[in-house]
Amino acid sequence: MKLFIFLGAVNMFLAVALGAFGAHGLEGKISDRMIANWQTGALYHMIHALALLFIGLLAAKVGPSPLVTTGGWLIFAGIVCFSGSLYAIALTGTKVIWPITPTGGLAFLVGWACIAIAAIKKL
Repeated sequence: MKLFIFLGAVNMFLAVALGAFGAHGLEGKISDRMIANWQTGALYHMIHALALLFIGLLAAKVGPSPLVTTGGWLIFAGIVCFSGSLYAIALTGTKVIWPITPTGGLAFLVGWACIAIAAIKKL
């Protein structure tokens, strides 16, 4: 599915840019703990952006599959919620949005489960 390949490529771009910004632009401006939060967000962002590329290729191989599509959207939501909340926490220091982080992690887990089930059913 071209959309997931597009989303994967855009998110890879963002993950690299945000990772570099965290490594070079935030040094000395936020605490080491917040830098670690940023780095965790960037790592998961990059891994799951690659996953979106993989899902796009998988969808092209197996054809239309609600499980693959659902898995892709959940992984995209996980990037937004998990990585996005860690970026926001690092920049603002607020703890109000902490509950969003595990919601994103859960979206990653359910998304991967959908892909695994789709693989068993289709491959």
